[in-house]
Amino acid sequence: MTYRHIDTQGNEIPLPVSKVLCIGRNYLDHIQEMNSTVSEAPLLFMKPKAALCHMHEPIAIPTDKGECHNELEVSVLLKSPLKNASNDEVKDAIWGIGLGLDLTLREIQAALKKQGQPWERAKSFDNSAPLSGFVPYSEVGNLDDLRFTLTINGEVRQQGHTELMLHKIIPLIAHMSSIFTLDSGDVILTGTPKGVGKLSPADKVKASLDGLITVSSKVVAE
Repeated sequence: MTYRHIDTQGNEIPLPVSKVLCIGRNYLDHIQEMNSTVSEAPLLFMKPKAALCHMHEPIAIPTDKGECHNELEVSVLLKSPLKNASNDEVKDAIWGIGLGLDLTLREIQAALKKQGQPWERAKSFDNSAPLSGFVPYSEVGNLDDLRFTLTINGEVRQQGHTELMLHKIIPLIAHMSSIFTLDSGDVILTGTPKGVGKLSPADKVKASLDGLITVSSKVVAE
């Protein structure tokens, strides 16, 4: 199925499908897990719109490029453009909140890191950003108090709480808008907590966000 932004009832959201903006190293426990260092400024990278797919459909992963790891993140859908935005302007531009997987080819990423090269080969391949449906922002409440969970084959693999973000969602998006223009239909992936690990074909995946979203899928070979 061609990707379209949808709400949690499966209704299409009338916004264009655009790019995905991501932040790395936004939870200290994940930084420690990966033996990485804390970045002074937010560590930003992008995925193209070809990375977008629906999380409720089978999640197709490459099987010839080394291990593909899960990274569950809170996602934000923008309904209007932002440039050098204030926090209030960011709030006005948000359509809704969801969940996303930042699928990562870990062995390729490790090799790129060692060579001091960008991560796109490991992060930006087709279907590397499965997304849930989005909940309207007005129904979400405090963005700094959201809990989310990923289970694989019935076992909890990741648990996160946005309170623990090093860069909180609203000021993070404002900062992004000072670096490059954010467009209507853009999706922001806001960082992953510890618990990343290998996904394998036939794995059963379930992601949930604070009673607002529950989405289940299975992993298949690309």
